[in-house]
Amino acid sequence: MGDEATVVPEKPSWLRSLLGWGLLFGGVFAFQSVAAKPFYIPSSSMMPALLKGDRLIVSKYPYGWSYASLSIHGSDVVPGRLFGKLPERGDIVTVARREDGSDLIKRVIGLPGDTVAVSHGVVILNGKPVPRVADGTADIPVDANVPCDEGMLQPFRKTRADGTLVCALPLFRETLPNGASYDVIDLGDTYLPGGYLSPRDDYAPVKVPAGHVFLMGDNRDQSADSRFTLAEGGLGGPVPVESLGGRAEFITHSYTGQGSWLNPLAYLTALRGHRAGTSLRPDHR
Repeated sequence: MGDEATVVPEKPSWLRSLLGWGLLFGGVFAFQSVAAKPFYIPSSSMMPALLKGDRLIVSKYPYGWSYASLSIHGSDVVPGRLFGKLPERGDIVTVARREDGSDLIKRVIGLPGDTVAVSHGVVILNGKPVPRVADGTADIPVDANVPCDEGMLQPFRKTRADGTLVCALPLFRETLPNGASYDVIDLGDTYLPGGYLSPRDDYAPVKVPAGHVFLMGDNRDQSADSRFTLAEGGLGGPVPVESLGGRAEFITHSYTGQGSWLNPLAYLTALRGHRAGTSLRPDHR
């Protein structure tokens, strides 16, 4: 008798399509969890380095991998990191907030063992004021994503000689002990009812525990960060390193938020072309 061929039933076309899409989405999920992921800036807490409407790339490998590296993760801190490494002072990082698992983006100020405080807006690191120098104003063009019309910002709206409306915010150049240098915005002291300084400007010393980092936004008066409790929408003090999802690398593109997204031309007319390719790594002196 001759060999008999075995006929393998062909999978239905819908099943082949389903498997193909499943592999595609699985590959994208794996890449964004292990290598790099796009990130959208929804707020002004990191101005002037990042504006609302910026799109950027966050690399996942610099600090090793943890639960926060996953594209989809919960709010519970899962101990342990694979190939874990501490960030450097001045790095811009994404962090999973313990309250709801939301991914925020902030700058690393304090490392394990550091004592961090704030006095009249000046960061005090290990008992010494972090040097900062007044550097004019951050003249950020006003648009739909940066309207500059909030109560705190409205006084800083300014029309330049060329007719451009900008948000002229007080700019300072801050330099951490490792030489990392970057710009911050500080609007001055903010007082609470009763005459007490806001935690934005006056924060009592706290020692960063082992395995934690202290994070702050560059827009010091509009950032819910390690200075604020979870109930206030902040990070609740120093955060576990397992909560770090990755390091911000560069801006890919940015949108003003103007125009209708139903109009394909708006994807071009609303671009902030000058921001594409901007590095998000701090300068080092």
